[in-house]
Amino acid sequence: MCNEKAGLVGSPERRKFLKTAGVFGAALATGGVGAVSSAGAQEPPIPKNEIGGDDALKRLMDGNKRYVEGNISPADFQSTRAALAAGQNPFAAILGCADSRVAPELAFDTGRGDLFVVRVAGNVVTPEGLASLEFCVDVLGTQLIMVLGHEKCGAVKAAISSVQSGNQFPGHIQTLVELLRPPVQQAQAEKGDILVNAIKANVQWGTTALQQASPILDKHFKAGTLKVVGGVYDLDTGKVTLVT
Repeated sequence: MCNEKAGLVGSPERRKFLKTAGVFGAALATGGVGAVSSAGAQEPPIPKNEIGGDDALKRLMDGNKRYVEGNISPADFQSTRAALAAGQNPFAAILGCADSRVAPELAFDTGRGDLFVVRVAGNVVTPEGLASLEFCVDVLGTQLIMVLGHEKCGAVKAAISSVQSGNQFPGHIQTLVELLRPPVQQAQAEKGDILVNAIKANVQWGTTALQQASPILDKHFKAGTLKVVGGVYDLDTGKVTLVT
């Protein structure tokens, strides 16, 4: 589905873009943007991350298998620190829940610089999260996004309570709950455990929303340079099951 040529993967133009993006971020942080004009082309910080969506998904799931089996790779931060200081090229993006029990970098046995992670309670699509993913895809060239839900999600539980009993939550929590209302209502019409069904439905709503998100993500999705998938993390086993 993902076409590496269409995404200019590994091309000099894209490597220059990656370098420029890294320098631009650094320039913004220091208040000087003059350095951007002097940015030259260079190899991506982690060349092995220059892969298409299908390969990226396989790599994620292979990493999760190692995590479940307890065969995770030893952490080696020092070897990539210098390269990553100049830029980034993550091979996958994760839209995940803020739940402290779910850590994508660990669950997929990845290193620093491998994943671009956006986290918000209930793994819902918000304008800020969408903007972050647009940057990851359009600027960094990442060709895979996974919407990652998890079992026993407290945000989804709250949304179920609100839908079924009309409960209202304080502060901005109710705003989050309202974003979860459509998938909960969908789950109500399905057989089985409503929480399990709502968690799965919420992931499906998220993947559909990202596939259709204009003007950036939908363009890449239609061109075959972006793959968007869903998964649910099992808190008891650590296994991620893909959601279709």
